[in-house]
Amino acid sequence: MATVEHTEQAAGGSSDDGVRRRDFINIAAVSFAGVGAAATLYPLVNQMNPSADVLALASIEVDVSKIQVGQAIKTIWRKQPIFIRNLTPQEISAANAVPLSSLRDPQSLAERTKPDKANWLITLGVCTHLGCVPLGAAEGENRGEYGGYFCPCHGSHYDTAARIRKGPAPTNLEVPEYEFKSDTVVQIG
Repeated sequence: MATVEHTEQAAGGSSDDGVRRRDFINIAAVSFAGVGAAATLYPLVNQMNPSADVLALASIEVDVSKIQVGQAIKTIWRKQPIFIRNLTPQEISAANAVPLSSLRDPQSLAERTKPDKANWLITLGVCTHLGCVPLGAAEGENRGEYGGYFCPCHGSHYDTAARIRKGPAPTNLEVPEYEFKSDTVVQIG
């Protein structure tokens, strides 16, 4: 036993120094491995974030002052078409006259528009059946049997409130989050 202690002292250290060095090497190795794992995982996680062009379109503002009563426009938000329609009083009356119990996806026009802005119907322009873009936003396009939108892919018909009335689509055209910034500017998203 005396020779072991004498040998460690002659080498310039004690048995405690050996344990400290070993602990330091273990901590350094684990830290190095942790940094390496983080450096490897960051690109994998970061690539799941939305691209810059999608982030740029997280919300858009649209000037609706030029949309005449009875007219609709099509714009793009998050790489998807958006329909903005300025409903006529007749279209509003037709939508309000439909009993909700007769609808596949019952929603009133008031639930699909903002208070005091019942004439402005804003929906995603994507059919809820298989994702086609319905007709009816542009001048002269087929608006279907109910005067709203018609999906030519599989024959879904939407009414003036963009509610599904006939065809394979399971739900109404989706209403995105939006708010009016002023009487003539709407922010979508």
